[in-house]
Amino acid sequence: MKKSLVLAMAMALGVTASAYAANPFSDVPAGHWAYDSVNKLAAAGVVDGYPDGTYGGDKLMTRYEMAQIVAKAMAKGANVDKLAAEFADELDTLGVRVANLEAKADNVKITGEVRYHYTDNDGDKEGYATVLRSRIWLKGQINDDWSYTGMLENQQNLKNDKGDEDTKFQRAYVNGKLGGLAVQAGRYNLKVSEGNVYDNRFDGVQASYGKDVKLTAGYGKADPGEAQAKANEVVYAELSGKAGALDLAAAYYDFKDLKGVDGIDDSIWTVAANYAFDKNFKLGAMYLNGDKDGYNGADDGYVVTASYKGAKAAKVGSWGLVAKYYDQGASTYIDHTMNGLADDALFTGDEGFKGYSVAANYTFAKNIVGQVEYYDLEQEEGNKDAQTLWSQVVFTF
Repeated sequence: MKKSLVLAMAMALGVTASAYAANPFSDVPAGHWAYDSVNKLAAAGVVDGYPDGTYGGDKLMTRYEMAQIVAKAMAKGANVDKLAAEFADELDTLGVRVANLEAKADNVKITGEVRYHYTDNDGDKEGYATVLRSRIWLKGQINDDWSYTGMLENQQNLKNDKGDEDTKFQRAYVNGKLGGLAVQAGRYNLKVSEGNVYDNRFDGVQASYGKDVKLTAGYGKADPGEAQAKANEVVYAELSGKAGALDLAAAYYDFKDLKGVDGIDDSIWTVAANYAFDKNFKLGAMYLNGDKDGYNGADDGYVVTASYKGAKAAKVGSWGLVAKYYDQGASTYIDHTMNGLADDALFTGDEGFKGYSVAANYTFAKNIVGQVEYYDLEQEEGNKDAQTLWSQVVFTF
C-alpha cells in the first residue's frame, strides 16, 4: 500500500495548505504534485514521516500503519468513514484510542451475532438439541468516562416445528470510572474463575482497581433469567496479577440461598496459574474448594487446560485447539461455562463430575467462525456417565 493513498484525506480536513508553515519533508519539495496535500496532513499531525526527515511516499506500508493514520484523521474530525470501515479490524486492535475516536464519531454503535449450534448427548443422558440464537448489541457513550451496553437475544428451538422461541433483553449495564475505580453495574455477564464456577447473567455491581495487579469485588444476584435464580445473593472478590509469562489469580465467592432456598449457601474459593510458553501455547491449572450446606460429596476439585492458538473472526484461516481435564465436586461450581452436561442433574447432586474435553475452532471467512467440542464426563461419586458432541457456527456483524 503506497503512502500516496493517504493524500485523499487531505481534502477532508477542510483547510488549505497555505495556512501552514513550509513542508518539513525533504523528499517533497515545493512544486511536487503532492506538496499541498502532504503539507496539510503533516501540519494537522496526521502523518509524521521518518526520523531522517523524509516522507517516503514511494514506500509500502502495512495495514496497521494505515489504520494509525486513519485514526489520527478521525481524531481531527475528518470524514473518512469509508477508510474507517475498510480498516475496522485494525482500528479495533488499537484499543482505547479507537474507542475514544468512535465516541466522537458516533454516540451509538450497533453490532450483532447469529449462532447456530447442535448438541448430541449419549450415555446415561441421551438426546439432542438444535438452536438458532441471535443477539443485537447496542453501545452508547454517555460521556467521556461512562458508557451504556444493552443486548437483545432471540432463541429459536429448531428441534420441532412448534415455533418455540423467546426474545429477552438479556444485558443492560453501564461501565465507568469513579476516581481510580473501574465500575460496572446493571445486568451483565459474570464469568468467574475461567467459567469453572459461574458463567451466566448477573444482576449487580462490581468495582475493579489496578492494572498489573488487579483487585475486583462485586455484589448482586446470580439470575440467568430462568424460573429460579441460581443464588439470591452473591458476594465475590478476585485478585489477579502477572509476572512475566505467568498469570496468577485467587478468588472467593459466597453464593447464598441457592435456587431460592433460604439457608442453603455455597462458599467457593479458587487459585489458578496460567503460563504462556510463547504467543501460541498456554498451559494452566486451577484448584477449587467449596463448602455447600447439606452437601455430602467431594468438596474440592481441579481443572487443567492446554490451549494452542485460537480462531480470530477477522483473520481467515486462523484456528485453535483446546484440551481440558476436569475433576470437580458439585460444591465447586454453580453454573459451569462448558457446553457439556456439568449442569445437568446427573452431576449436580452429591455426585460431581470428572472427565475431559477437546475443542477445535476455525475461521472459514471473515466474521464466520466454526467450533466443535467433545466432552466425556462421569460421576465423581457414582457410576453414570455422559458424552456430548457440541458444534456451532457463529456469524458476527
